[in-house]
Amino acid sequence: MYPSFKYTRTTMKKILLPALLACAVATTAPVSQARAQTVCPAAPTATVVSGNITQNTTWSSANVYLLSGFVYVKAGATLTIPAGTIIKGDKATKGSLIVEQGARLIAEGTASQPIVFTSNEPAGSRARGDWGGIIICGRAPVNLAGTPVVEGGVGSTYGGTDANDNSGSLKYVRIEFPGIAFQPNSEINGLTLAGVGAGTQIDYVQVYGSGDDSFEWFGGTVNAKHLVAVAATDDDFDTDNGFQGKVQYGLIVREQNTADVSGSTAFESDNDAGGSANTPQTAPIFSNVTALLRTPIGAAANFTRAMHLRRNTSISIFNTVLSGWPTGLTLDGAAAQANATNGGLVLKNNVLANMTTRNFEAAGVTTYDVAGFWNAAANSNTVYSTATDLGLNAGNFTPDADVIQDFLPTSTSPLRTGAAFTDAKLADSFFEKTGTFRGAFGTVNWVAGWTNFNPQTTCYNRPGITLAAKAASDQLQQLTVSPNPSAGQASLNFELKRSGTASVRVLDVTGRTVATVLTDGKLAAGTQQVALPTTLQAGVYMAQIITNETSQSVRFVVAK
Repeated sequence: MYPSFKYTRTTMKKILLPALLACAVATTAPVSQARAQTVCPAAPTATVVSGNITQNTTWSSANVYLLSGFVYVKAGATLTIPAGTIIKGDKATKGSLIVEQGARLIAEGTASQPIVFTSNEPAGSRARGDWGGIIICGRAPVNLAGTPVVEGGVGSTYGGTDANDNSGSLKYVRIEFPGIAFQPNSEINGLTLAGVGAGTQIDYVQVYGSGDDSFEWFGGTVNAKHLVAVAATDDDFDTDNGFQGKVQYGLIVREQNTADVSGSTAFESDNDAGGSANTPQTAPIFSNVTALLRTPIGAAANFTRAMHLRRNTSISIFNTVLSGWPTGLTLDGAAAQANATNGGLVLKNNVLANMTTRNFEAAGVTTYDVAGFWNAAANSNTVYSTATDLGLNAGNFTPDADVIQDFLPTSTSPLRTGAAFTDAKLADSFFEKTGTFRGAFGTVNWVAGWTNFNPQTTCYNRPGITLAAKAASDQLQQLTVSPNPSAGQASLNFELKRSGTASVRVLDVTGRTVATVLTDGKLAAGTQQVALPTTLQAGVYMAQIITNETSQSVRFVVAK
């Protein structure tokens, strides 16, 4: 179920319910983004880039670039992309950017002017897999023999002996609508890091709407912070072929009706495709990740596990929160299970919530006690039965918000405490150890400003205008529906920190507006209660409130 919150009543405004308007169209548009334009200008003539980049090249934020086909940055060359630059991928030619071994990509945006890689399709017509993605190939160790070729049909090789290899830097970068299946088991992901070394810097990178995985690591030692995976098709964080890097602070928000037939996970990890004992062993360390999935619909059968750890992986995950998958943790195969027993695979101070089928699963060797491993006192892991127990804002579970939600845990959330950094795997100075919070957020909403949770509607025809949706306001708090489920009579409850205007509507599971309850109502600061329609048929609905500063939604059930 979705988060809902109790609150202390202070003042109460009762707003009478207008007559139910079945199938009504909402009269209020979503809150506009900070950089939204009244009219999207005509697309400028793009600077088309194709073939090979063989010498040091610097692009300009005054241009819009179009990747035509596979564009390779060749060994010895550095491609520098300044803050605020827009790069589009051509759909017909599967435009992609491949940084080969010995080349570098310096793509450093800022919080106010991120670099955006996005679809070349017009606003409203964009889709997963509109273009390829970004592939970086380095010379760091992998556990494959010979000279491996990266997935996706691009023909580039990766791997080597230089753990500190430097392929450049990505900072404040968005990658929107990428991900194509070149052939089965050979896809281009949002961001592919193949044999990338620890000399490379990855920080503040968002992948939105990938047609395959958001992030996939094939071996290598690169570290990363502040990764955001939104509305992917397949996996969010996929680690293989001897990846041994470290990642801290990650946000995963899934779209409830989009999943891959292969089984979509937040974490998928293999040593290699055959589960061999090849070295270096896949042994990344993740800390402080929040992974959220609303109750799946439509493609629900293709959502499988929050964590699918298999094929002799020794991944370790700490201080992480996962909510909403059918299964929480699957330890798959004798080798991965043995790694959990002997301390190679470590899961500590983590939280599972609202796993709809089971919390734990043993696969391959089905007698392994996964619950016993998770619940061992030394591991300090937690299980909650509902997402409500997490104390998060309801809008955090919605991946297509026009306004970036406040992802900070509420004042009563159990996630504000419970983290620990005492395990030896977290001793490295890479990990920030000042917070006690579990999940990706403590006191800083670090996604604010540079990310975009609804790029489908963004105008990218004006060079340099890439500022993301405005940060969430704290005006709207404690959004709930009660009772929930209801027999037909329920109210939408919330608190306004500041007075303002508000519109309220009810949507069905397809996103269709079935009732407009309030239009531009003027509300004073304080606790509010809005009566919801009593004539709704049995089913699942979303109540959406849009104020002059922000918007949020909450799910509710009518059971008659």
